[in-house]
Amino acid sequence: MPALPKNVFIVEDHPVFREGLAQLVKAEQGLTVCGQAGDAAQALRAIARLKPDLVLVDITLPGKSGLELIKELRSQNSQSKLLVVSMHDEALYADRVLRAGGDGYIMKQEDPEEIIHAIRDVLGGHIYVSEQVMASRSTISQERRSKAKTQPLERLTDSEIEILALLGQGKSNLEIAHQLHLSVAAVSTHGTQIQKKLNLKSTNALVRYAVCWVETDVK
Repeated sequence: MPALPKNVFIVEDHPVFREGLAQLVKAEQGLTVCGQAGDAAQALRAIARLKPDLVLVDITLPGKSGLELIKELRSQNSQSKLLVVSMHDEALYADRVLRAGGDGYIMKQEDPEEIIHAIRDVLGGHIYVSEQVMASRSTISQERRSKAKTQPLERLTDSEIEILALLGQGKSNLEIAHQLHLSVAAVSTHGTQIQKKLNLKSTNALVRYAVCWVETDVK
């Protein structure tokens, strides 16, 4: 009997890229798309019902981020493999994804063939990240404290990184509060903490930093 195809679920808020991923997966022998979602809330409901072999997750999602989705799936003992496909800098996010319970990280800019390679690698029980990230992880337990002192972004929590990214996209505290289902006061408090950790002197300096960081990250 031929092996059953592996079921892949896609969580991506941009419809065009989501459909592109779906077509890429469907074209591969032994893989099929069992479902799609545009946000974490939809994904949680569908994944619990469908129990896919692999979930492709974007970092930036409406409401809960991809990192929070991964943490929640792992807290629910989901056995699905979790591969992040994101535009954000792997050097900053990959380790956070693996610590949250993810199985791999690949950037959207990679060739389609490499994305398929990552999918098959993760389905095969391996961790997929670039060689540079894997090398850094081999010594990260000894270096984390010193790294946090020398690289300011490493001082930020996952929630603070998400808010910094949204500030860099030009969103106001009110818009961020709506997207993350937080109060405006909570977003403001997070902003103050980010400002302190990054040694920035004002809110305007924080916004400028966030915009420059996002622009560099996207490039």
